[in-house]
Amino acid sequence: MIKVGIIGATGYAGGELARILMGHKDAKIVWYGSRSYIDKKYADVYQNMFQIVDAKCLDDNMEELAKKADVIFTATPQGFCASVISEAILADTKIVDLSADFRIKDVDTYEKWYGIQHKSPQFIEDAVYGLCEINREDVKGARLVANPGCYTTCSILTAYPLVKEGLIDPNTLIIDAKSGTSGAGRGAKLPNLFCEVNENMKAYGVTNHRHTPEIEEQLGYAAGKEIVVNFTPHLVPMNRGILVTEYATLNKKADGTLPTYEEVKAVYDKYYKNEKFVRVLEKDICPETKWVEGSNYVDVNFKIDERTGRIVMMGALDNLVKGAAGQAVQNMNLLFGFDEAEGLNLVPMFP
Repeated sequence: MIKVGIIGATGYAGGELARILMGHKDAKIVWYGSRSYIDKKYADVYQNMFQIVDAKCLDDNMEELAKKADVIFTATPQGFCASVISEAILADTKIVDLSADFRIKDVDTYEKWYGIQHKSPQFIEDAVYGLCEINREDVKGARLVANPGCYTTCSILTAYPLVKEGLIDPNTLIIDAKSGTSGAGRGAKLPNLFCEVNENMKAYGVTNHRHTPEIEEQLGYAAGKEIVVNFTPHLVPMNRGILVTEYATLNKKADGTLPTYEEVKAVYDKYYKNEKFVRVLEKDICPETKWVEGSNYVDVNFKIDERTGRIVMMGALDNLVKGAAGQAVQNMNLLFGFDEAEGLNLVPMFP
């Protein structure tokens, strides 16, 4: 039984970590860290935890927590983990950071897109990008895992096999993404008020959303070269879920024809056939957020547009589970040699 600490336990991702870890047979939460609710009972913050969690919220003292926990999840705003991490902390514990602090390898790129100074660039090379289906073996030996973003997880997994195998021109990739409001966090923000979101839909971060360089970096590794994509997110009036629709030009075969459905499907199956949490749907079935809600699954599929020579790729996940807490627990399982699916055998909720 390993001991787990959560910093940022009262945010949506932190709350989801607590919910998932309640069902993990090999992990026990020993620290519910929350700067905003110190000494307040955790179940008073999240009433769904009444008679399930008796603990009070503690502070965000990472040095003290590192001596008590085998692994720390930092479900915190950008900049926090980088501002407190140290060699002494990493000598005592492992860290799975749910922020963007260690996802991007180039410090200048991080600082440009996030608008803050990186406080611990010396640990960037140490960090493993925790997209389990792609970096599984590297995660196993890590001491610092950069848990991927929600949009990025869905966007990358949806296109990754075709980029890796050279079936598409990655520089023609356009990603149209839609997310429920929980992706913006639990803090009170005017644009996320009920009257602002309900019966409404809007694009935001157009041409400058900060998940863009993360997508470009990871798909660039797959392509073996630097790439540039268009990524446009939208806010939709639902609690959970991300749906991405991605468009790219197909590379023609030597005989001048486009790849067939069977050939593209074989590429997806090559990468995902044995992946428990990535489900490649049957022909002509489009992913829906409702079919993955509350689970760690990613549903993906595609449609070839022979008229335009392009392919339409689609993906759906729950932004709080596979897009945040579920993937973090999946990374923890890899770090400690547990069954990768332990605590994550969550059947999607419907309706």
